[in-house]
Amino acid sequence: MPTPFVVVVMGVAGTGKTTIGPLLAARLGVPYAEGDDFHPQANIAKMTAGTPLTDDDRWPWLDAIGRWAHDRAGLGGVVSGSALKRAYRDRLRAAAPGIVFVHLTGTRELIEDRMSHRTGHFMPTVLLDSQFATLQPLTADEAGVEVDVSGDPAEITERAVTALDDLTPPRM
Repeated sequence: MPTPFVVVVMGVAGTGKTTIGPLLAARLGVPYAEGDDFHPQANIAKMTAGTPLTDDDRWPWLDAIGRWAHDRAGLGGVVSGSALKRAYRDRLRAAAPGIVFVHLTGTRELIEDRMSHRTGHFMPTVLLDSQFATLQPLTADEAGVEVDVSGDPAEITERAVTALDDLTPPRM
């Protein structure tokens, strides 16, 4: 039996990381961790106020996610986190070399529509442009897959599982 992946479900705000992450974890039979729970309160306050985070704001958050992923190595797990820049993903890989990424992708129009209909989330739609401006998609040398977010959560999760089945595990 292959070693379970530790997966970071990534993408801009509104792609469905918090919806797809637990569904993917259930399908893989591994625990799920909500990436937003790793943010310091100061980060949440900034985003709630409509202020984009800086890299300095993100480092402690990424380090916390990286520690969680490191502790799940060999056991598997799914954690959500935007991981928008290559440098962020490099930092996560430095903590947990065997992680893989599921990059949830969609058009700006679809994502904005979904964001405008969700309630109770601290990330305002006004920050979507900064998210897309920051996004550096996965490159060929990064262990991961892109998954389109059109359709319902079950369809998106199925696409993610199928893509991961075809992925060669990264070297640890």
